[in-house]
Amino acid sequence: MTRSGKPVLTITYCTGCNWLLRAGWMAQELLQTFQGALGGVTLVPGDSGGIFEIHVDKELIWERKRDGGFPDVKELKTRVRDRIDPGRDLGHLDRSADG
Repeated sequence: MTRSGKPVLTITYCTGCNWLLRAGWMAQELLQTFQGALGGVTLVPGDSGGIFEIHVDKELIWERKRDGGFPDVKELKTRVRDRIDPGRDLGHLDRSADG
């Protein structure tokens, strides 16, 4: 957490796999959705082959190998929300496809 007491999100990505743009896009989506609720988002270049991990503070909320690929934006925002502000409504992301 930052001095403000707000959680910090860290995205570690594989440089050899050229996943910087993917990590940057996810960071942008999260900052837009959770502005005011996050203390920051940090992108960390990783050396290990195929690494793509997302932490909220020190808690691992997504790991590419463990979780079977990359999160879609709905899943990622839901996991972040559940960790930092469980009561928050994510609008259309919380609505089912059925209606």
